[in-house]
Amino acid sequence: MSSNLDQFYMQRALRLAVRGQGLVEPNPMVGCVIVREDYTYNVESGLDKSGAFRDDYVVDPEVEDKAATLIVGEGWHQKYGEPHAEVNALKMAGDLAKGATMYVTLEPCTHQGKTPPCVDAVIAAGIKRVVVAMLDPFPAVNGSGIEALRAAGVEVEVGVCEEEAQELNSPFVTRLTKNRPWIIGKWAMTLDGKIATRIGSSYWISSDEARLRVHEWRETVDAILIGSRTAMEDDPQLTVRLPEGRTPKRIPTRIVVDSGGTLSVFSELALTARDVPLLLVFGPNTPKGKKEFWESKGAEVMVIDAPTHEQRLLLLLTNLAERGMTNILVEGGGELLGHFFDLELIDEARVFVSPKIIGGSEAVVAVGGVGRELMRKAATLRNKKIEVIGTDVLISGRINY
Repeated sequence: MSSNLDQFYMQRALRLAVRGQGLVEPNPMVGCVIVREDYTYNVESGLDKSGAFRDDYVVDPEVEDKAATLIVGEGWHQKYGEPHAEVNALKMAGDLAKGATMYVTLEPCTHQGKTPPCVDAVIAAGIKRVVVAMLDPFPAVNGSGIEALRAAGVEVEVGVCEEEAQELNSPFVTRLTKNRPWIIGKWAMTLDGKIATRIGSSYWISSDEARLRVHEWRETVDAILIGSRTAMEDDPQLTVRLPEGRTPKRIPTRIVVDSGGTLSVFSELALTARDVPLLLVFGPNTPKGKKEFWESKGAEVMVIDAPTHEQRLLLLLTNLAERGMTNILVEGGGELLGHFFDLELIDEARVFVSPKIIGGSEAVVAVGGVGRELMRKAATLRNKKIEVIGTDVLISGRINY
């Protein structure tokens, strides 16, 4: 089978994997496609023998001319604790899986977790060839899936569309390899780079459409994190609020880095602490009795006994990773984002730029902290995207330090 065909089907598997975003964490997103050369696909009807409709299947004329290899089964990891992508694809393929080729975006697992090992199901189905995008960095797997398949006589190829697969599961890989969650820095700023006026006014910099997009992001992350100043000045809810009829994929934990224990008991966060998870992160000098008080209000309190903001942030991220948190949306303010930036902890930036100018040397800048001294050492974006959202421009990408 040609490299062109392998990439064609692996790209399909990657598109399937994305459907699990926000539902499978802390597991990785995984997609799987099963094909065989002697299967005839009804292109006109868009149906296979099982009657499954594939609305986004596109026949590449060049690929179609080279071979008649077509899909007999496909699937993705749909929800944490439920069957993995390989099992879902094998179920669809049925007996047609015997002698077929499987494309999977992540190495099949070999350990018993919430579900049985996928490798056993692949071997039992009689798959003859497995094409894997990337190895699983999880210690209980990490190459053992490939070894088990080859030991059973299955032909295995690794590395097809590996870069795309690594990008897709960057949060999962980061948690395993760096022992911290993937950090998404989000802010909305004016044309002159301000996130609030000199007296702290920020409602609203961005458009209705931009704010809806933020709520859609919130439903895909484990937590939303802000600093105490933002909590005090903006009094946010930090909840997921979608249009009527849409149910959030998940309810993220709201985290406030509040070293001095200053959060108001009358704030929106405090008033909803029993309804939506709220984690307060206190420093070592927080007044006595604050922890017990907030716990009585329904909040969880973490006291980090470290002398500096930077040390407390690092310890916080380690703790969140150990809880299984994979991705965190940091929504500000400028001082907190500056600490993250100075520590080179922001992995991804999502920035709304509004066509407004407020001026003022004392207005709040988007990213504070120490910053870079030389322009040639400025961080840059890779895989950047530019999109018009309402009246704003959204600039996003992965950060290169």
